[in-house]
Amino acid sequence: MTVQTIRDFLKLESFSGLLLIGAMLLALLCANTPLAGLYGVFLQTHVEVQIGALELAKPLLLWINDGLMAIFFLLVGLEVKREILEGELSSLPQIALPGIAAVGGMLAPALIYIWINRANPDTLQGWAIPSATDIAFALGVLALLGKNIPGSLKLFLMTLAILDDLGAIIVIALFYTSNLSALSLLLASLAIVALIVMNRLGVTRIAAYIVVGALLWICVLKSGVHATLAGVVLAFTIPLRAKDLHGHSPLRHLEHNLHPWVAFGILPLFAFANAGVSLAGMTPAALLAPLPMGIAAGLFVGKQLGIVGFSWIAVKLRLAQLPKGVNWREFHGMAVLCGIGFTMSLFIASLAFEGSSPETGEAARLGILVGSLASSFGGYFLLRQATAGRDKTPQTGAI
Repeated sequence: MTVQTIRDFLKLESFSGLLLIGAMLLALLCANTPLAGLYGVFLQTHVEVQIGALELAKPLLLWINDGLMAIFFLLVGLEVKREILEGELSSLPQIALPGIAAVGGMLAPALIYIWINRANPDTLQGWAIPSATDIAFALGVLALLGKNIPGSLKLFLMTLAILDDLGAIIVIALFYTSNLSALSLLLASLAIVALIVMNRLGVTRIAAYIVVGALLWICVLKSGVHATLAGVVLAFTIPLRAKDLHGHSPLRHLEHNLHPWVAFGILPLFAFANAGVSLAGMTPAALLAPLPMGIAAGLFVGKQLGIVGFSWIAVKLRLAQLPKGVNWREFHGMAVLCGIGFTMSLFIASLAFEGSSPETGEAARLGILVGSLASSFGGYFLLRQATAGRDKTPQTGAI
């Protein structure tokens, strides 16, 4: 990954994070004003696509969560494949600390959530909600801090978030599937085989992969496995090192073209559709209920405990080193920012409590918003204090 590529990525993700904040605030405004009725009608608008006997009929909310988010996961898959083959995940020294931190950052929040909800079997299925990190939102907060933030810390956060997303993909595949259809899974397997054969034969036309990928998405949607995973599978089969007729890498070309659409369109729309929590009658007691408290505590407390704790042990055991020019105070501030779950947490919540009562969904979204906002403000002020003198004094190594 070149320096210019990193800079372009950070600029894109930082602005996307600020856009996500705006989408969240707009959703809260719509859900808590006379616009609430219109907001609900918009999300429940029935959209149907039918070709012969094949029928896809869903409310607009589910088209956003199952359809548009598959494109988001396609982009995540492209980034993960590129980083594994050529980037920050391609060697053990590069991946050691972010990998260990990612494990801690997923394990500690889940354990805190499970402990708080241990007496309520109905909410235990939401254990993975606080394990996620929203890279766009976190980089958006970092953008507010200006140039004092070390570039190595931003790069570490990017790598950690990629590994976090990979962990979330595995969790969704293993724990959030239901009512599996053998026929749909067989057809999905045939589509995957076709994609692999195309890759091995050197096919470089992106359109060919997209056509087969669309068929794969339909099969996975009907199979009981969450449809967004089709995007990840498709991404892993698109060639990185081959060249198309114009001399471009198909994977890099698709990633470059998708990134603005996802950053400025899909993610803000997803945030707007899922962050509308009604605050009517909201009391402190509502936040102290096990479900929202487990999520909020997992995000704000569990993330920083897991990331800093596991990383400190790894550094002390000389298994890894802190990012160059970063001290523990700055690292801690970054770890707090990783508690901004938002987009991915909202997505996992929609899977965990699919079919549950509206009150359960509201409680989950409340916990996500509170935990993410607490992590945003906490991380911002910690990093602001830790880097206050960085523009006046030379940067030093890790301490």
